[in-house]
Amino acid sequence: MFDMSTLKQKAIIVGPAFPLRGGIANFNEALCRSMNAANIDTKIISFSLQYPNFLFPGKTQFEEGKGPLDLQIETKINSVNPVSWLAVARQIKREKPDFVIFRYWLPFMGPCLGTITKLIKSRTGIKVIAITDNVIPHEKRFGDRAFTNYFINQCDGFIAMSKSVLNDLSEFTSTDKKSFLPHPIYDIFGEKVSKEAALKHLQLNKADKHLLFFGFIRKYKGLDLLLEAMSDERIKKMNVKLIVAGEYYEDAAPYNEIIRRNGLEKNIILKTEYIPSEEVRYYFCAADMIAQPYRTATQSGVTQIAYHFEKPMLVTNVGGLPEIVPHNKVGYVTGIDSKSIADAIFDFYTNNREQHFVENTVSEKQRFLWSSFVKGLLDLYAKIAEK
Repeated sequence: MFDMSTLKQKAIIVGPAFPLRGGIANFNEALCRSMNAANIDTKIISFSLQYPNFLFPGKTQFEEGKGPLDLQIETKINSVNPVSWLAVARQIKREKPDFVIFRYWLPFMGPCLGTITKLIKSRTGIKVIAITDNVIPHEKRFGDRAFTNYFINQCDGFIAMSKSVLNDLSEFTSTDKKSFLPHPIYDIFGEKVSKEAALKHLQLNKADKHLLFFGFIRKYKGLDLLLEAMSDERIKKMNVKLIVAGEYYEDAAPYNEIIRRNGLEKNIILKTEYIPSEEVRYYFCAADMIAQPYRTATQSGVTQIAYHFEKPMLVTNVGGLPEIVPHNKVGYVTGIDSKSIADAIFDFYTNNREQHFVENTVSEKQRFLWSSFVKGLLDLYAKIAEK
């Protein structure tokens, strides 16, 4: 166990943050805020260039508006410029944190983050902890394993937010300095509003039933399976609408073809653009249930937004999702096929499950407090720092 009286309590998080957008940036900012609240002097060193434009499938990598005023964020790392890697490593060594937390989510970042890690550990006592969102990516490319192996070999310890990623780590390292800590709740999108207020804000019909698919759209997220489920005649007769809220990271044509072929134009509400942070709560609060029909997964920030807003969830039986969403308690764990998904949606509305699931999310979400995550992180650091 960690001892707060002996910990020097100075740390740096290396990873995306404002003005970069997305779930990992949101996570890093929430983690930094929680560590500062725990009396650990923490800041974030982020990217001036995260991806070259030709590697980025969305419209923009950047968030609009003002950044968080309560956090220290420095945008310094160019992912393809080794000169910046050297400069950042030198800065970290000068500042002498007790430990550095690296976010690792994509093998493309292996050379950059691995080199920074190797440089800061040279002739210092600085410890490095990696929060590994993925070590084996959803969409595999040549060089993935080599890049991941290079980064992992520089680290002292690892945090995985799903047991599947914890198991994947064993393909790259035999260390016992690793911990499973569930993804904490995202509480950064404001407080709940009533369903009626959310529907009014989004100009949706309060007489309809609403499911929500939220987040960027890629093949592995299974939106096509959900659209096929929506074509089930049982679902069509229930006046259920599916809100698709998120930006396409691939060609929209196959999804539009499913909608056209099944006559779903009146059943699907397409909000296929990036959803600003201040609008997120309205989409979640307007929905009866949040659907994540993923083909592959590790952990998911969407489930943790749903927990914050106390919303039932439908997930598929992949990766760490069943660990987070107990079946028939806060929602459903289905097979990776449209029939299983449609059966769950039919059961949800036919048997009026919403209130029961909502009540269970209130108690279940206590497993995912940020304070528990920070405590687990410090326990791992204490284990690494033992003489």
